Amino acid sequence: MDELNLNLNTPQPPVPPVPDAPQPPIPPPSEEPREVVLHYAAETPPQEVVLRYVAPAPQEVVLRYTAPAPEASAELSELFASAFMPAIVPARRGGRKGLWIFLSSLGLLFLLSAALGILYWKDILPRRTAEAQAEADNYRYNFEWRSSIDDYANAETTLKRYPTGGDARLHFAESHGAALNIQEVYERVNPCTVTIATALPGGGAIIGTGVIFTPDGYILTNAHVITGGEKCYVVLDNGTSFDDAKLVGFDAEKDLAVIKVDAKMLPTAEFGDSDALTVGDTVYAIGNPLGVELRGTLTDGIVSAINRDVNVDGVKMTLIQTNAALNNGNSGGPLINVYGQVVGINTMKMGSSSTVSVEGLGFAIPVSSAAWMINDLVAYGEIRGEPVLGISVLREAVILPTGESALRIYEIEAGSAAAKTELLNGDLIVRADSEPIGSVSDLLRVRRRFAVGETLTLEIDRDGERMNIDVVLEASAH
Repeated sequence: MDELNLNLNTPQPPVPPVPDAPQPPIPPPSEEPREVVLHYAAETPPQEVVLRYVAPAPQEVVLRYTAPAPEASAELSELFASAFMPAIVPARRGGRKGLWIFLSSLGLLFLLSAALGILYWKDILPRRTAEAQAEADNYRYNFEWRSSIDDYANAETTLKRYPTGGDARLHFAESHGAALNIQEVYERVNPCTVTIATALPGGGAIIGTGVIFTPDGYILTNAHVITGGEKCYVVLDNGTSFDDAKLVGFDAEKDLAVIKVDAKMLPTAEFGDSDALTVGDTVYAIGNPLGVELRGTLTDGIVSAINRDVNVDGVKMTLIQTNAALNNGNSGGPLINVYGQVVGINTMKMGSSSTVSVEGLGFAIPVSSAAWMINDLVAYGEIRGEPVLGISVLREAVILPTGESALRIYEIEAGSAAAKTELLNGDLIVRADSEPIGSVSDLLRVRRRFAVGETLTLEIDRDGERMNIDVVLEASAH
């Protein structure tokens, strides 16, 4: 077989190009091109779009008031520190040893009480005398606390005095607006309520409360809050302090006092008609129980009794009784009705004895019967006597042919203000100071607007004839 030799490196002849194949001619269109139109059909007809706003559920709005700390001077801070305040000590957690000690002490105390009871039952121990029992059963009326009440009860009051005879007057409203809730009452009255600290000779202090009744700084409080003091300090609810309040006047028997600070544009309380109170009405109290750390405390309760006669150390006081919590430091503070009006000045509480437990018995001085006394303190520095007409009237009103009511005078006191006028027994009082008189309380309410020496005009019906008679009010025997 012949051998086949291939030489791959031998050059090859070029391949000639293949000409393009001829394309068939495109035939002309049979007709003109048409416009292509695309149509979109919505799946559903269009719907109206409505936007609705849903208001969120209303939330309760709670306003919280935080009393600022008083920016007191170093002297006032030291005085506050000297006043009694119970220390609040956090409880310590003990182990089992402390528990066993407590249980053992409790068991010993029980055994000791049982032994004493047997001895007392066998008449081995002496029984309490009748005199001691009677003394223990007596209720205690707690006035303002002080460092040592025995030392200062009869001490001389040496506070700086403010001149009397000013134009300041305490007026109380005979009407009122809408009732307020408890937060609104506090917001209205607390700025008018002040803390009073009275420095006592030899150290110590009395802490009480007061109510501002004029923008230029006349403040009403209890007499026992300032009695025996040598210097008086006042702190407003916003922390502003006055280091030298002056005494205008006070009466220890009526337990009323007026002091004055040098200020302007102070918030003032609105005073209301305490005669309009009825048993069961809601009332509030604001004060400084147990001192300055709890100042501005609000408590609430009801009127438990009106015209309650209370005898303290031989002095009879006609007061408003309430179960609103009153504590040491509340003295001189406001008792407030639901309209935000001050209707009483808190003065004391009934405390427990060794054998009797007492709760919820507080007392306040009615504003309506005390207004003239407060105005006497401003004008004279003392109480000179209640403005009186000097007449006695029948309680049952007389109905006149005109349909008007009137009160019949049945007695005119000899030498009185009425005796110096043309008034006669049997005259009918139709109006006083142009106001209709249908009851004794109406006449008293009008008379209390006037001070001693002022003139009260009475409209009289005498046998069908009308006349006006002016009476210059005089002071009652104090």
